[in-house]
Amino acid sequence: MQTIKIEPSHIIGISIRTTNENGQASKEIAELWSKLMSENIQEKIPNKVDQEIYSLYTDYESDYTKPYTAILGCQVENLNTIPNGMVGKSVDGGTYLKITAKGDLMQGMIVNQWSEIFKMELDRTYDADFEIFGKKAQNPSAAEVDFYVGINQETNG
Repeated sequence: MQTIKIEPSHIIGISIRTTNENGQASKEIAELWSKLMSENIQEKIPNKVDQEIYSLYTDYESDYTKPYTAILGCQVENLNTIPNGMVGKSVDGGTYLKITAKGDLMQGMIVNQWSEIFKMELDRTYDADFEIFGKKAQNPSAAEVDFYVGINQETNG
């Protein structure tokens, strides 16, 4: 784990409003991933910065126990062109806790890692949290994924 500063950015992708209650988010986010892959959404996103896929959690009603918006998409240069059926979101940036997890995506690695994060005593911002699926996440059975959790931290600088 390390604390890092993230620059403001923009994400375009597909989204759902969900909740972690009763395992709803893991089911609905899996369905969103299925849509992303089957409809080749990634290739329809304009002005991509790179090919990495972001799984962004934002617009929290309160904390992780309440509804929030999940967006699967890519970082883009701007939000000038948002294709029909997609959403654009600006992420303010700030201080984040970066956690790298390794494991089998098909065996609940993402959900399991978030369960661990929920147990941590963190002063979270609940503005935007995300995972980045890059080159190291291309083998689903041995994926490496970076998790970024927004935290409140005073900086002297």
